[in-house]
Amino acid sequence: MRNFIDAYSWVNLRFLLEGLGVTIEVSTISIVSSFIIGSILGVVNYAKIKYLSVVVSFMVDIIRNLPLILIIFFTYFGLPHLGFKPEIVFAAVLALTIFESAMLAEIIRSGILAIDYGQMEGARANGMSYVQALWYIIFPQAIKKTIPTIVSQFISLIKDTSLATIIVLPELLNHAQIIYGQNAAFILPMFLIISVMYFIVCYVLSVLSQFLDRKLA
Repeated sequence: MRNFIDAYSWVNLRFLLEGLGVTIEVSTISIVSSFIIGSILGVVNYAKIKYLSVVVSFMVDIIRNLPLILIIFFTYFGLPHLGFKPEIVFAAVLALTIFESAMLAEIIRSGILAIDYGQMEGARANGMSYVQALWYIIFPQAIKKTIPTIVSQFISLIKDTSLATIIVLPELLNHAQIIYGQNAAFILPMFLIISVMYFIVCYVLSVLSQFLDRKLA
């Protein structure tokens, strides 16, 4: 019990909250950027644009089948060999965005395919261009249909930020490792408290997903 009391001192808790702040910051930026890029890639993949869709589909398939930790390694250790040396936070955001964009592209493409093609024909018959029909009629419905899957992917992204501890991103797990690295007796208390923190953040996002799903149903 004494180990738990000492481990949860205000100094340690504040240090963990700082790490949680970095986790949330990196996750938020990655979620927004990957949703935008993933949506564009998903639409391009669906639209079957000559040559471009083939290239996008090929790249998405490659990225989806690579381990995220390998992409993190490449952005931080590989890019400097190509003349670009990103900061740790930027490297983590870049890696997460690349990986999640590919995952979301396939989710959104599948969502668009799930919409009855008759709606596209109806929109075109009413004078809309293909792009207008896709943007105003098909895409919003696809997003509604895929909200639970998209949010589930975002929850995975939040948890995947812990992989960036390998490049010493000062996120939640990294700060916990620093604390129990100074006192091995704090290992269990640290894993318990960061589990609770991850759960709270992910659970809030899950509840928000359920609310949006009901609201937009």
